[in-house]
Amino acid sequence: YSRDEFKQYSLEQNFSNPKLKFIIGDVRDLERLKIACRGVDTLIHAAALKHVPIAEKNPIEYIKTNIQGAENVIKASIYNNINKVLALSTDKAANPINLYGTTKLASDKLFISANKEYPKIKTIFSVVRYGNVINSRGSVLPLFKELKRKKFKTLPITHKEMTRFWISLEEGVEFVKDCLEMMRGEEIFVPKIKSIKTVDLARLIIPKSKFKMIGIRPGEKIHETLCPKETSQLTLEFKKYYSIYPNEQSLKEKQYNTLREKGVKVPENFEYSSDNSNSLMKKSEINKFLKNYLV
Repeated sequence: YSRDEFKQYSLEQNFSNPKLKFIIGDVRDLERLKIACRGVDTLIHAAALKHVPIAEKNPIEYIKTNIQGAENVIKASIYNNINKVLALSTDKAANPINLYGTTKLASDKLFISANKEYPKIKTIFSVVRYGNVINSRGSVLPLFKELKRKKFKTLPITHKEMTRFWISLEEGVEFVKDCLEMMRGEEIFVPKIKSIKTVDLARLIIPKSKFKMIGIRPGEKIHETLCPKETSQLTLEFKKYYSIYPNEQSLKEKQYNTLREKGVKVPENFEYSSDNSNSLMKKSEINKFLKNYLV
């Protein structure tokens, strides 16, 4: 279900299966969404407007899609008695300073609170929060690769200390599948992923490049956070991920996931941020991580 007809056309050329159905529609359209959700057992909500600087110039459009669209997904899911709903979020929703992050935080709150706001329903709602997806539209890696192809010797860098969390598309998909198995409702799942300093990324792509500092764009942070310290008292650590809960009662009730693994409370004021020395990749790690994405 999306409004991107070309992408749907391309998918239909590659995937032929009677279980697959492609529907043109927008999350802003509740009635269309209700129709699309008929007979659905599991829903993954990935629709969003995501470009940080564009959001600063067009706030109402981001509110309509990221917040009102999220509310429509919730209503359509309940209307159709869907079993599980997992919404995809972003590190920018943690302590947001930009409009995009703020709308995603509001979206996260809507999905988590839906578990209690609509009593006596079978639908459960959870959220997955992770960082930048390698080679996704708008990310810096495709830009650097294009500049390398054009033999640029100078790369635009917003800030010399900037760091970002990165995850591959394959890792993101696998984590979402795992969360669908583990979710009990109300969790914000955060994978244990690494971060990269942007200048280190640039030097590995174009080794002898020079940098031109262009300044931070509207709404950008120097570093991103996945688990803010303000919610450390509501955060549990599991083997491969962290889980953030809305309150102490939910944390106590759901300290075991469906795999019977028990979560451990993180230390007071714990923060999982991209500038943490334990999070940052070394250059050898970055090379290994990127080996399939530099072609």
